[in-house]
Amino acid sequence: MKVQFNRSALQEALGLVTSIIPSRTPKPILQCLHIRAEAGAVHIRSTDLEVGITYKISQAEIQKEGTVVVPADKITSIVRESGDEVIEFEAQDTTVHLRGADSHFTIYGQEASQYPAEPDITGECDLEVSLDRLQEGVEQTVFAAARESTRYALNGVLWEVHGKKLSLIATDGRRLAKSTIGLEKSVSPPKGKIIVPGKTMALLDKVPKREGATVSIRFADNLVVLACEPVVIVSNLVEGNFPRYEDIIPKDYEKKLELPREATLSAVRRAALLANEDSKGVKLLLEKGKLQLTSRAPETGDAQVEMSVDYSGEPMEIGFNPQYLIDVLRVLKADSVELLLGQPDRPGLIKSGPNFLYLVMPVNL
Repeated sequence: MKVQFNRSALQEALGLVTSIIPSRTPKPILQCLHIRAEAGAVHIRSTDLEVGITYKISQAEIQKEGTVVVPADKITSIVRESGDEVIEFEAQDTTVHLRGADSHFTIYGQEASQYPAEPDITGECDLEVSLDRLQEGVEQTVFAAARESTRYALNGVLWEVHGKKLSLIATDGRRLAKSTIGLEKSVSPPKGKIIVPGKTMALLDKVPKREGATVSIRFADNLVVLACEPVVIVSNLVEGNFPRYEDIIPKDYEKKLELPREATLSAVRRAALLANEDSKGVKLLLEKGKLQLTSRAPETGDAQVEMSVDYSGEPMEIGFNPQYLIDVLRVLKADSVELLLGQPDRPGLIKSGPNFLYLVMPVNL
């Protein structure tokens, strides 16, 4: 193999493809990249056996086709530190040479035949959605998925397709986020529960934005294939039972507030400055015409922040984990949000337009 790369194009590809490389693994070859040059493009692939990603680089001059497997950290470091516009990449068996204007690096790779095979991803797409919409839906939900739950379904994001609408739902048991987006096409909606790993959703959010870009989605053999030129992501689906989330969303809230998003985010952040693990939360005191946010920690002191609100109902107090409020207010883009409250022991609900809701459980203070 012999290829001349545009360095910036190669660096962009490596930044995305190496993001799933495991830092520790009993299989060292998973810490390598599979690089294949053929048919006018170079395909760089990585996998951790749960999710794989392939990035096609067209900004390359292929002088000789071929395949090689090289350590991801070495090639990434060299490309990152290089100041050259063009990097020459030449492979002979498992030895790779990288040359710049004043540099020459030799890297020892592994046998390409030992790298995990790429699954068959051919076939017609089932769904098609704009990249912008899908990434917005990902940002509004993936943060609410569990990180290391023994209930594996909670580590993923539930996909539900109804007509030309796709709903993404994530929960960790203490909060729940749901975002609904429009589909460009819904050729063959998936049957049954589709749960996509949170790691895959986060990777999808890193795909470079391009005007008019669309994502073609296909489901097959417990896999989801997400293709958005020049990237293809192939991921296992999560097995398990996702909670019946519809049953826990109350329909009879008594108190409804419209809050300015940025001002509320600032107020929660400031009120949380003196909270700690023992105090566990921020108290919201709702009274006529005002919302007061407070926190108290015996060893550090008290914090109190007030906001003017349009409210004339009965006073009430409720406590929330401030990070759960910060997380959602940070990912929304609307100027204002709706806060719906019932009794102090019932979850609060945050809405942003007709296509987003966020349920958060209260805490005892």
